[in-house]
Amino acid sequence: MNEDQLSNRMYALICQSDGIKAREIAKQLHLDRATVNRLLYGYPFIHDLCYRDAEYNWHGYIRQTRPHAGLEAYSGYYSTVSEFLEYSEEEWMAQMQEGCKRIGRNLNDTRGLLHSFRDARETMVNLFKDLDGNIDYSHWEIVFELRIKRSRAIRIYADVLVITDTYVFSMEFKMKDKIEEEEVKQAAKYTSYQEVIFGPEYDVIPVLVLTRATDLYQYVPLGKTTAELPVCSGDMLFNIFDEYLGFYAN
Repeated sequence: MNEDQLSNRMYALICQSDGIKAREIAKQLHLDRATVNRLLYGYPFIHDLCYRDAEYNWHGYIRQTRPHAGLEAYSGYYSTVSEFLEYSEEEWMAQMQEGCKRIGRNLNDTRGLLHSFRDARETMVNLFKDLDGNIDYSHWEIVFELRIKRSRAIRIYADVLVITDTYVFSMEFKMKDKIEEEEVKQAAKYTSYQEVIFGPEYDVIPVLVLTRATDLYQYVPLGKTTAELPVCSGDMLFNIFDEYLGFYAN
């Protein structure tokens, strides 16, 4: 493993545990204590998103176990999908606004921010209606307005996350009907950081959702790389989930 991979593995060990000491980290990763201490205090994800208790056990602020305890502290709204669907739009909106205030999200509505919240919620409610009867999504976790801002090194954003058993779908929402290259890049911008947060058990799938489009579902080149990113309209979002979860084939 290179140093980044080693650091990520160390971060995962901490976040998957109920508290782990440096000597146990060293033992599990076959490292000397000097290397472990250097990474514990120097790697940004550990420095900013982990802490050591009075008994010298290390903990992650966001767990890498289900449910992902601690994620709510960085979210405008967080719950299981079944809980999310129990709320009316106004009940959910009240919780969303309260959560955004708690995490320091500016609720200035001059650009239709609150309308965009409702738009994203409606799209997700319709997605689960489309998935109903095809797969059990009740225990999945859903996040709106993820905002992790611990330092210049740790800044992670997402409009909506859906966390299944094996995938994290990270969705960038735009109330538009045309694909723009910069917004494709924006949808993928935090993928590598989210992969660290959720750990090796998950694949993170970035998606750009254009809620003013219809019947749109395609893969778009990501800049000048060979990678492609799925772009869809809200009414075709279920296709992204089927692409990776394969429930229609079962």
